Amino acid sequence: MIRGVRADLLAAVSLAFAGCTANSGEVETASSKPAPEKPVKFNKDPYPSTYTGYPTRLTVVRNVTIFDGEGGRIDNGSIVLSSGKVDRIGGPGMELPTDADVVDGTGKYLTPGVIDVHSHLGDYPSPSVEAHSDGNEATSPTTPEVWSEHSVWPQDPGFGRALANGGVTTLQILPGSANLMGGRSITLKNVPARTVQGMKFPGAPYGLKMACGENPKRVYGSKGRMPSTRMGNFAVNRATWAKAVAYKKKLDEGKAVDRDLAMETLAGVLSGEILVHNHCYRADEMALVIDMSKEFGYKVSAFHHAVEAYKIADLLEKEGICAAMWADWWGFKMEAYDSVPENIPLVYKAGACTIVHSDDANQIQRLNQEAAKALAAGRRMRMQISDEQAWTWLAINPAKALGIGDRTGSLKPGKMADVVLWNGNPFSAYTRPEKVWIDGAMMYDAMDPKRRPVSDFELGQPGEGDVK
Repeated sequence: MIRGVRADLLAAVSLAFAGCTANSGEVETASSKPAPEKPVKFNKDPYPSTYTGYPTRLTVVRNVTIFDGEGGRIDNGSIVLSSGKVDRIGGPGMELPTDADVVDGTGKYLTPGVIDVHSHLGDYPSPSVEAHSDGNEATSPTTPEVWSEHSVWPQDPGFGRALANGGVTTLQILPGSANLMGGRSITLKNVPARTVQGMKFPGAPYGLKMACGENPKRVYGSKGRMPSTRMGNFAVNRATWAKAVAYKKKLDEGKAVDRDLAMETLAGVLSGEILVHNHCYRADEMALVIDMSKEFGYKVSAFHHAVEAYKIADLLEKEGICAAMWADWWGFKMEAYDSVPENIPLVYKAGACTIVHSDDANQIQRLNQEAAKALAAGRRMRMQISDEQAWTWLAINPAKALGIGDRTGSLKPGKMADVVLWNGNPFSAYTRPEKVWIDGAMMYDAMDPKRRPVSDFELGQPGEGDVK
């Protein structure tokens, strides 16, 4: 592009000199000069959210044990949900409206909705067949130009199951981990919608899914191409980031560039508009990724899976990086071998941002139990962690990692009324969601068959959707 501009300028200069020789009395005017190229203004949000909350009613839940999602607890508490927001929250003496729908929570627990920071629902929907496998664009080791939302199937029955069985109100849909840079992620509100844009969390930043370790080197090494080693992983990453830095520099200087969808995503990361979610297991690789992020000027929002996070918990705390982890998945490949059951509580006790995630269509339905297993492992190690503190692993911490902690993730006045009423202590294997509200609208009620989510795909299937 620059070379073409220079050629045009040389041609213009030659014509000017020729004109002076032939007609020395003519004066060159501004209109005869070639117009300079202008930088292209790209639409940063070409697929905007069309989400609108479902109808709400003024609602009071009282006489309930409340975990506020930020480590606080209220016994015999009450909450008021109004116009899609948490209006107020407090103890037995709080004044309550007299014209509200009232739910008695005696013997029950109330929490913010569960937030899963790592899901592939919609991109790997149910039923799990090859025709539905849309999460990995495994054709190049770096594909930041692809967006997970363009694969999301809103009719995936997994969304409704995550809501009804797991109390999941918000989730991030990520590309898979075949590639070093797998593409953009999207954050969704877990509501029925005809389009993915109808589920799209308004204003939530995009994420960039990255992966290190065994997956990329196995996928591309088996094809006889780079990367086939961990050093190859980093070499390809660094070369791509170097190109992105140069691309962003041109944009910042107002220079014209050819549109490059991959570089647009990476420039968004470098400017802080897109958050990095990095699949990474080993402690040494996480430390190297942190160094690489400093080399090129971006920040990692969260390391996902992170089975060795306990080895560098102090480093994660220092760098302000979250660790999204399983309770007890380990040993299924070498980089997942050196896990310990106390990984999650050890990271928490070090003061780092601690998250429990699923990465699985079944496990997303019981993230409360996954957190309970990690909590029990910590207590066996004599760690003093309360139930309400552990709920931060499913609430405010994933919200912060997704860049939406100012709007959801805790039960604070003015925040989105994403709320779950559990029929017992949510850390019990016997407890299930009884009611779920999203933006103050009751989306699930175990006591009302008409308020149970059923995918269009399941309607008419034997034994599915036959609500009376």
